[in-house]
Amino acid sequence: MTLLIVALSIVFLALTIMVISKTQTLLKGVKGVSEENDDVVDSANDMNGIGLAIFWILSVVGMIWSFNYAKKDFLMAFGDIPTASSVHGKETDYWFWFGMAVITISFVVVNSVLFYFPFKYRYNKNRKAHFYPHNNTLEVVWTLIPAVVMAGLVFTGLRVWNKVMSDAPKDAEIIEIMGKQFGWQVRYGGVENGKLGNYNYKLINDAEGNEFGLDFTDENSFDDFTSNTEMHIPKGKPVLLKIRARDVLHSVFIPHMRVKMDAVPGMPTKFWFIPDKSTADMRAELGNPDFKYEIACTEVCGRSHFAMKLILVVDEPAEYEKWKKEQKSLLASKPEFLEKVPENLKAKAMKYFPTEASSDSTTASATGTLPTVAKLR
Repeated sequence: MTLLIVALSIVFLALTIMVISKTQTLLKGVKGVSEENDDVVDSANDMNGIGLAIFWILSVVGMIWSFNYAKKDFLMAFGDIPTASSVHGKETDYWFWFGMAVITISFVVVNSVLFYFPFKYRYNKNRKAHFYPHNNTLEVVWTLIPAVVMAGLVFTGLRVWNKVMSDAPKDAEIIEIMGKQFGWQVRYGGVENGKLGNYNYKLINDAEGNEFGLDFTDENSFDDFTSNTEMHIPKGKPVLLKIRARDVLHSVFIPHMRVKMDAVPGMPTKFWFIPDKSTADMRAELGNPDFKYEIACTEVCGRSHFAMKLILVVDEPAEYEKWKKEQKSLLASKPEFLEKVPENLKAKAMKYFPTEASSDSTTASATGTLPTVAKLR
């Protein structure tokens, strides 16, 4: 790469010197130093016109080569590249490529004309220029056409955006993802009601293990369970991500799902989508048994930003429900949190503990005491 940059620098330097030399020759002709230089001027203009035409042809060839070379790294569906793994992602991709087609066609047409004119109408002493100062019709046409096209692109994009950012369906699986330096943590609402319990940033205590700041005075938090190694979601069901940050700006990015939303401290955000390809589906489609969906942070959040990743597993609905039932609630994992549960709710909280602890609670309720932390463990 360094060698290429050096070579290009030398070429550009040589071209600069050539242009300066030709400019001096042209100036002499303009100033009338010698009318015998007309042939030299014609030759210089021919070289400039032909050079610009060659430059444009090479540029088009380079763009096509660059596109084909980079195609293997595309995430947007193109050729043999898989389509997005979410319902809204396919529509997003369609309008992306539609916009790219409009922009590319406009770019090629306009620049072809731009580079053709210096070649076609290069200086000729036998040609008389036509004075054409203004044309109202032409002004209206080339103003209205881009305006209408851009308005169409903007409003179709806005329609898709409004659909994506609308309220999630009532049956959506609600999952909270929280960013902190430097990792993602995930919280689920448990199996019974699927509702997330309340949290309070003042209750965050990493030493105690309450990294989410769960409020155990809310009974919905009793069956909440967490994960910081991977996120599981069900295929074919709406998933609502409730997003927040503990410290600085982060950004949730799931490229294959076309999901991207900032995580802002003090300002919860959200994003809902319907995944329609499981991890197994993508492995089969790509022929890659090691494929994994990934959640990354796309906001430069500090020194270890590059490592802020989380594996996303898309399960079949039955597998997802089975996985959820195998998880242990945070309250059951940290029995000492039972002390934070109000007295009138402790009986409800105990049903989320293992069977042994639950039987202890029956005895305890008869004697008016609660099982100790040691017993619960």
